[in-house]
Amino acid sequence: MFKPDVPALPARSLPGLLHGLAQTRPDTPAVRWLDTTTGERSDWNFARLNAEADALARCFMVLGVRRGDRVAWLGLNHPALIAALFALGRLEAVLVPLNTRLATTEWAAVLGDCTPKLLVHDTSFSEAAGVLCDGPGRPVDLMLDHLLACAPSTLLPEAPAEALDRPVLLVYTSGTTGAPKAAVHTQGNLLANMAIAAQVQGLTAEDTVLTVLPLFHVGGLCIQTLPALSVGATVLLHSRFDPAATLRAIAVERPSLTLQVPATLQALTAHPGWTATDLSCLRTVWAGSSVLSPEPLKAFMARGVPVSNVYGSTETGPFSIALPPEHAATHIGSCGWPAPGVEIRLLDGLGQPVATGQVGEIAVRAPNVVATYWPDKPALDADGFFHSGDLAQQAADGSFTVVGRAKDMIISGGENIYPAEIENLIATHPAVAECSVVGQADARWGEVAVAVVVLRDASADDDWDASLRAFLDGRLARYKWPRRWVLLEALPRTALGKVQKAALKALLETPPAN
Repeated sequence: MFKPDVPALPARSLPGLLHGLAQTRPDTPAVRWLDTTTGERSDWNFARLNAEADALARCFMVLGVRRGDRVAWLGLNHPALIAALFALGRLEAVLVPLNTRLATTEWAAVLGDCTPKLLVHDTSFSEAAGVLCDGPGRPVDLMLDHLLACAPSTLLPEAPAEALDRPVLLVYTSGTTGAPKAAVHTQGNLLANMAIAAQVQGLTAEDTVLTVLPLFHVGGLCIQTLPALSVGATVLLHSRFDPAATLRAIAVERPSLTLQVPATLQALTAHPGWTATDLSCLRTVWAGSSVLSPEPLKAFMARGVPVSNVYGSTETGPFSIALPPEHAATHIGSCGWPAPGVEIRLLDGLGQPVATGQVGEIAVRAPNVVATYWPDKPALDADGFFHSGDLAQQAADGSFTVVGRAKDMIISGGENIYPAEIENLIATHPAVAECSVVGQADARWGEVAVAVVVLRDASADDDWDASLRAFLDGRLARYKWPRRWVLLEALPRTALGKVQKAALKALLETPPAN
């Protein structure tokens, strides 16, 4: 067990944190936003971020949002999403950022589960929002531009002096069964994660952080963005990742830190502008992933920039285990050591700790770990530990390395993909007798999903895979689609009938016979 000292919280509530920053650093740039498609820019200092949060809180009140209510958000990265989080913290209500890469039916399932009062969206998702909000019992359709133009004079309730136990953020993760479920982050969880992440990364008010990953993930929102703001640093926020825009921002705006994932690291190092971009402003690139491909790491390190890994999950803040930059070159492949205030156990199949050097499931206990899934399903065991499903081993120096995932989750381009969700959908196609989905290593994406299919009619035509891809269209987010389709006469199974996924992976790695 590991239990370093817990860092002090930056405040006792989210609105209290922002109000303090607006008083002490009103003119400091908080969020400098770039729309990477149109080139539009907008700069928000801490005074404006606080004022916008108060204005959004008034708008939400006028629209009927009360304590405990949910407000869903469907849009690309924007400073208003951050302001909305603080605004809902003021009202003790809850933000539900939606993954913009999902299909309409998947968004509908999420909205049906958390039943938000409002669905805020930008112009990119107006058509989808119209569908999602059409009908009785659906959320109110609210365009972001209209929300920002709203200026009611309604008096706000006094901000709570302490709201650590109040839910403020629901982040959905598919789960191994394919059914969506949401981790319930309290204000205390987020504030604890800010303190932990800021301490490990050495964040100060002098830093400038480049955020290009989506804020609908805890990685994009909570590993650097909120921790940077909590110490009065500046966030360069891009609407979405674009390698050219990212390299240009590094060259011109000179951030000191940025967070990437394997797919974006690969895209940056493969871009024509890579070699000409001066990276000397970056003291570290942090990477949110349990496993990192060594090639892009070496490319950054060859330019004098260490790449430090962060391990965590939607449920754990996600800042749980981190590799300090001074160990990045000597511990390639490792996730590092537990962050301050984070306890780690490696457990066997019976829930007992394993010996040093043995593989076990990562279990995490910390103040940034959620206690429940929406609405009130426990996320922790009786001792307060979250069981991640990830398998790791601990080295003699105390560092951890993830070696696999007990539940067969696939991580592709920084996105979690759960085979059961894809298998359940493909199995509903009338031509499919059975299906199994496994992950396969990929140089660009880290992993890709491969669908192994058994058809009901073995004499089906050669376009069976095209038919299945067409079937997935509109039913499943494209990043979850199998990148490879394999046809078999039968799936390998154990004596008890369980599909042998290890045998399938071995089959996929075997070159076809001549």
